[in-house]
Amino acid sequence: MISVQLQDGVDFAQWRGRARALLQAEIAPEHVTWIVGSEASLFGGGDEALPPPPAGASQARVPREFMSLADRVIAHRDPQRHALLYRMLWRLTHGEPQLMKLITDDDVAKALAHSKNVGRDLHKMTAFVRFRELARGDELPPVFVSWFEPEHYIVERVAPFFVRRFAGMHWSILTPYRSAHWDGSELRFDRGATRDQAPSDDLLEELWRSYYASIFNPARLKIGAMKSEMPVKYWKNLPEARLIPQLIRDAPARAQAMVAAAPTVPRKRISEAAAPRIDAPFFVEGSLADVRAQAKDCRRCPLWEPATQTVFGVGPEDARIMLIGEQPGDKEDLGGKPFAGPAGQLLDQALLAAGLDRAAMYVTNTVKHFKFEARGKERLHKRAGAREQAACRPWLDAELARVQPQIIVCLGSMAASALFGSDFKLLQQRGQWRELGNGVRAIATVHPAYLLRLPEQAARDQGYRDFVRDLQMLSE
Repeated sequence: MISVQLQDGVDFAQWRGRARALLQAEIAPEHVTWIVGSEASLFGGGDEALPPPPAGASQARVPREFMSLADRVIAHRDPQRHALLYRMLWRLTHGEPQLMKLITDDDVAKALAHSKNVGRDLHKMTAFVRFRELARGDELPPVFVSWFEPEHYIVERVAPFFVRRFAGMHWSILTPYRSAHWDGSELRFDRGATRDQAPSDDLLEELWRSYYASIFNPARLKIGAMKSEMPVKYWKNLPEARLIPQLIRDAPARAQAMVAAAPTVPRKRISEAAAPRIDAPFFVEGSLADVRAQAKDCRRCPLWEPATQTVFGVGPEDARIMLIGEQPGDKEDLGGKPFAGPAGQLLDQALLAAGLDRAAMYVTNTVKHFKFEARGKERLHKRAGAREQAACRPWLDAELARVQPQIIVCLGSMAASALFGSDFKLLQQRGQWRELGNGVRAIATVHPAYLLRLPEQAARDQGYRDFVRDLQMLSE
């Protein structure tokens, strides 16, 4: 019996080198004991000297699909995985070249199951890692730390995904067996950690929980499907998960109340004898208050009909800074003021972090009516089309002419296109000043609703920091 030691049981290249040497020495699987790391002391030593390969021994050739499968299986937690793979390698090179096609074979079936389990674990880690911001002082950028408990040894395989996704962040992923660290230029791996070495909360998580609760639909709750896609064992690391038990308990009563309630239609605030239609001559005259009064009864496009009311701009008439968003949402349609919902709350928080006062700004939208698609009793936001944006343009032009801001901030691609043209690429050209003439400067950044829609916590954190950085340019 020959004992073969692997310093790192997850290192595929190391296993492959040992397996190749065994194969060349014609040592059958039943004569090999595989030992990993510290296990060596339990068995009394490390590698035994292998006999030299026979004269004229050639390199064995195996199917490419076996190598791909072995690279995945080596990450499985099964302590017998190395022996399983060497046994398959031996069979492939000793009379069973078609082994990989026999999916009912015990060894092949087990290897395929191991590969599937590792693949599922990789997917879950990319979906359920949640980074928390850890401040390191004014001189150093913050580091984002996450705690995760994978079922298998996958940290080395999944870390490059996070490098690509969050290349501009400094982050660490801590797991019980190994930790990954990225400093913006180098990825390195370290020993495992414990749960208490990772932060448990940060400033944005309460806002994320509020948003998650607001979009939770009790009528569509399917607990089995939810637990299948988001297993309970991951809940302890997800900021939104602490809300789930209460949301589940309340779901039947809330759903029943929705069924029992009479259909509600927001009370319209646009009179039937309203302003001229789109095909009639249109002139915007008077002060900003006069323009607001005219817009109240606008029928220049069909959006007025299902909407509750016109959502016109608000703020000082002599504001130095004007914020232009895209279009109202459900909260804004009901309340009559722009940026009143979750996106508005995030905007307020970002302005505060940037040292800016929203009350000193004039805030409006490119489109003044809420466009939505009815889904039962819900109203789901729908992007206004080019004709609807064009119909609303005179109201925006009237606001610009009367407020005469020195700085204009476009929040989102619709606002940026309205000001800079349809060829403007928001994610490529954000944060760049543009001179509009007469001393007026404009800049574009993302809409705060875009940040709320990002699926990953780390992406939301980084997006928020970039958003604040764009807003800070207003005071430079």
